[in-house]
Amino acid sequence: MRSPKVLLTRRLPPDSMERLSAEAHLCHGDLDRALTREELIDGVRDVEGLICLLTDQIDAEVLDAAGNLKVVSNYAVGYNNIDVDAATQRNVAVTNTPGVLTDCTADMAWALLMASARRVTEGDRLVRSGQWTGWEPLQMLGAEVTGATIGMVGFGRIAKAMAKRALAFDMRVRYWNRTRLTVAEERELGVEYRALDELLGESDFVSIHVALSDQTRHLIGKPQLEKMKPTATLINTARGAVVDEAALVEALREGKIARAGLDVFEREPTVHPELLTLPNVVLAPHLGSATVQTRTRMGELAIENCLAACRGERPPHLVNPDWTPRQ
Repeated sequence: MRSPKVLLTRRLPPDSMERLSAEAHLCHGDLDRALTREELIDGVRDVEGLICLLTDQIDAEVLDAAGNLKVVSNYAVGYNNIDVDAATQRNVAVTNTPGVLTDCTADMAWALLMASARRVTEGDRLVRSGQWTGWEPLQMLGAEVTGATIGMVGFGRIAKAMAKRALAFDMRVRYWNRTRLTVAEERELGVEYRALDELLGESDFVSIHVALSDQTRHLIGKPQLEKMKPTATLINTARGAVVDEAALVEALREGKIARAGLDVFEREPTVHPELLTLPNVVLAPHLGSATVQTRTRMGELAIENCLAACRGERPPHLVNPDWTPRQ
């Protein structure tokens, strides 16, 4: 069988690169940097498959340049970087990589929660500065995690994995979701439902776990932040634009909330300049899925999705179900 022509926008883990090179006619530019808009449009002109990242904007202009394209395989769970409607109209499959990064991202959210609550990065900076003079009774007092209340904004796979970690710390777990679980499911998971405003006011820690959409953009803005406790911590490992970054800066600066832990940002890789100066926020460079094991599994899913669609088969993780396979 003829190997499909596939454009890859960035380097994947070694096992994934080896498989792609063996099973596809691989096209790419400099894999160690993001493609420019012009390079992306030029690169898709005669390929059947595109394996891309969240940072690659795949819109009607790109799709129109790709006359032979059968599939856009996103190396991510989210796909807000792709105009799915435009792809469906052109009978181009859109796929993602769900399931494999649940625990990895929940681990990262928990790491941010612990680092924020116990002021780990502040302490690290103090020790490195050479200004630490020794133990003091009131030095860098943080927030107790064990026994506190955590509120999950969104309650999909990652939030449920986060809830398991919280329950191990004897935390009270509350959640808000567009679709409420059954009472039996809530009881089994040890969680309680709250309306969003009620959840924000009750929680010591608020962890964001919703996908980015028109409905969730700036879901957490100034009015919502003002409903939180002044001692509360906000954690975001979902999508940066779910939180109004300017409003968050104001809330952190003015003590409306105590601290934040962020792995995602509204305009990545650009970060609001005041976030960089605030001591009460922990910042990470989108590390939610950043383990060798998880990124390799993501690569396998992205490749399998791509090759299946190129063969005229229905890919395992299809985002647009109205897509029709074509040879």
